[in-house]
Amino acid sequence: MLEHRKIAFVGAGNMAEALIRGMLAAGAVRPENVVISGRRRDKIERTAERLGVRAAADNADCVRDADVVMLCVKPQVMRGVVEGIARELRADALVVSVAAGIATRAIEAPFAATQRVVRAMPNTAAVVRQSATAIAAGAHASDDDLAIAKTIFDAVGRTVIVDEYHLDAVTGLSGSGPAYVFLIIDALADAGVKVGLSRDVALELAAQTVMGSAQMLLHTGEHPGRLKDQVTSPGGTAIAGLHTLEAGGLRTTLINAVETATRRARELGDAHAAK
Repeated sequence: MLEHRKIAFVGAGNMAEALIRGMLAAGAVRPENVVISGRRRDKIERTAERLGVRAAADNADCVRDADVVMLCVKPQVMRGVVEGIARELRADALVVSVAAGIATRAIEAPFAATQRVVRAMPNTAAVVRQSATAIAAGAHASDDDLAIAKTIFDAVGRTVIVDEYHLDAVTGLSGSGPAYVFLIIDALADAGVKVGLSRDVALELAAQTVMGSAQMLLHTGEHPGRLKDQVTSPGGTAIAGLHTLEAGGLRTTLINAVETATRRARELGDAHAAK
């Protein structure tokens, strides 16, 4: 689907590099068909050499003749970037944005009337090809465009398709979610130290337990409550620990965290739209 397409990455930070590495490792693209651009020419050239792809002179040069344009820039500079590439962007090119909080209609505005735009919300685990990504179509994007975007993000994890109005919720859940999980792992490791384990052993066991539990859930397709019950024997250790978690309001705290982060994502999107 992507093998013969020219793909331009405007912005070549960690997310762009993770996506490029993932696609190359999966054989989804040819390195000679990938071109990158960014603010610092010296950094872009080093990144291009490291990845085996091409470096463009500037953003306009990067998108010229591209079939797919990946906008991997910060939300606060998005407006200037899209205005700067509008004249060089092909009217039939697919634009994919990973900028949090910026609606597809805001990205579409400077481009051709029927420019196809897909908005994506990956997360930081893309760097280890374990991202949870949601994508949504803009006004003119087709099912084929969504399939192309899904192929790109599938190279670095799992991808789901949602309506755009759900993307703020995705930001609150999986976009911000790694921070919640890192906090949980850190707390579990602290607990291990408190009961006598070394820091290194406690941290490795905590991280592996979280990863293994997640993989078990995804592999079996079972409801997490059922898997929990399989671990929880009558009068055993797990039920004693679960009682403490419930008493401490773990469920409510996590639900509130996702809700608060979702609300913040909406506020940031509204602030950008008001500029």
